Amino acid sequence: MTGRAKRKTKPSQESCSANGQTKKSRADESKALPSSRVNPQQRDELAQLYGFHMPEDLYHFWDFCKELSPDNPCGALKDTLGLQLIGPFDILAGAHRNSKNPQPNFHLHWRYFYDPPEFQTVLKGSEDTQHHMGYYRDTPDSLPSFVGENQAKKGCNITQMGDNIFAAVHLYLLRKKKERNSTRAEETALESLESKLREKAETLRFSLEQKTKSMKERDRKVVTKTFHGAGIVVPVDKNDVGYRELPETDAGLKKICKAIAEARNDEERVKAFGPIQEMITFVQFANDECDYGMGYELGIDLFCYGSHYFHKVVKQLLPMAYSLLKRNLFGEILESHLTSRSHDNLDQLSAH
Repeated sequence: MTGRAKRKTKPSQESCSANGQTKKSRADESKALPSSRVNPQQRDELAQLYGFHMPEDLYHFWDFCKELSPDNPCGALKDTLGLQLIGPFDILAGAHRNSKNPQPNFHLHWRYFYDPPEFQTVLKGSEDTQHHMGYYRDTPDSLPSFVGENQAKKGCNITQMGDNIFAAVHLYLLRKKKERNSTRAEETALESLESKLREKAETLRFSLEQKTKSMKERDRKVVTKTFHGAGIVVPVDKNDVGYRELPETDAGLKKICKAIAEARNDEERVKAFGPIQEMITFVQFANDECDYGMGYELGIDLFCYGSHYFHKVVKQLLPMAYSLLKRNLFGEILESHLTSRSHDNLDQLSAH
């Protein structure tokens, strides 16, 4: 690994806001949607507790689940799909008012082990794999770019599942239908739910595609995929200032990480950390020259690798990157997560 990393030439990007995210057309489209029955007070409460503005599909999906199961909308999909509505849906259900935890941190509420700060869980599935789905935002002040899916017991990979919850649940339902072990009654229940879901999505003009036009437009702005595969977006100007590549391939970086995590003793581990320290020096050069995406990428990759040996370096890299990119809320979420990063006790409303 010699020399300083170089900027990666990217196609010219569309006009961006200050933190690099093109303002999404979904915000404009939502104005033409039929109104959700969720009242302004509940919306304000969600924004206050999370610090994010929620997209319109969240409120419409809540209405849909209330129609399916008026007494228990959070469990409306449990019998047919094994999915439970969680996260912001807990607030809409009023569960936070009966919290057994006197001081819940909503940034950690159902934040799974590999969830980066950009990810906000809204549905959970199998406990065995810790399967869950959530919104992925490129910046704290933008609407989500897509709904992602992760299985925390299997790793950090985030699969894109459309740009709204209706699409994500519909895609999951289609997978479920392909399973060979369903009874006739289960198949009938799935078909009934699919029909209702499609009808509601079409009425509300929500796309059920896995990859929408807006998601493809985002793909063109992604500077690098990172270990989780969903990619990161940073502002890159016409002179390609904003991002430069790491001096290692993903495979090379994973090999370095493996050597550190599996070192037999401290002396061996310190030696194995050498290439990471060199990359941190490159990141400092990159930050001085406004290529903030480099430190962002390295920090996300080390976070995604998952070993606690990288937490100190991640705390050094990512909050700085988020600050430089004016995404400070993500930095706050990261620091909270690293203080109690775990596969267990993810429900902030229960007593731990």
